Amino acid sequence: MRVGFVISFLAVLAFASCEDKKKPTVDANLPTKELTQDSSISEEIKKPKDTVKAPTYPVLSNENVVEFLTQYGKENPETKVLVSTQHGDIFIELYKDTPIHRANFIYLVKQKYFDGTFFHRVVPNFIIQGGNSDNVTTPRKRNKIGKKYLLPAELNNGRIHKYGTVSGAKEYRENPDKRTAPYEFFIFLGPKSSTGHLNGNYTIFGRVTQGMDIVEKIANLEADSGDWPLQNVYITAEVIE
Repeated sequence: MRVGFVISFLAVLAFASCEDKKKPTVDANLPTKELTQDSSISEEIKKPKDTVKAPTYPVLSNENVVEFLTQYGKENPETKVLVSTQHGDIFIELYKDTPIHRANFIYLVKQKYFDGTFFHRVVPNFIIQGGNSDNVTTPRKRNKIGKKYLLPAELNNGRIHKYGTVSGAKEYRENPDKRTAPYEFFIFLGPKSSTGHLNGNYTIFGRVTQGMDIVEKIANLEADSGDWPLQNVYITAEVIE
């Protein structure tokens, strides 16, 4: 009996000793996640992620604009833009045979210049003109992109203004070369009889392919004596193709 008791007692101690070895030891001063966290995951979290830097562009001037837009046009060949307003969407196709104007328009769209500007001049049966506003953000954007550059006229394609054509606005003073003011454009609605002073003087660089009903609606909004709509017509623009 005594021998059997001793053997049983020793067996219990051996079993208890095995059980203790299987129990994990946890430092009470450390959170559980620290013990179970995969070291490879930890290293990955610590490593800074690579960030894609946005390209930087020069401030545009009359001296560098042609060279810049020629290269930019090669790298950005898109020709279709969506102009959205609270009255609806206007789809514009840009012409490839006016490469400087096309590249400039695409550049401004991608720089988000037009977002927040207005169709600020509306004349029924004639034009709607966009690209300006009375917001402080507009001159700030122009200062950043280049406030003193003009686009050389591209008038050798024989195009004339007709329903839905898109043209660059033009400064009248000291502009014998008919250069285009880069930030504003107009969509023509008027009759052929209204084109006498436009043809050969304003570069046509695109056309509306869809949304002329929206253009008509905007053209007929109530406006003040300066043709500025009484209710601002906000623009956003994006390249679609």
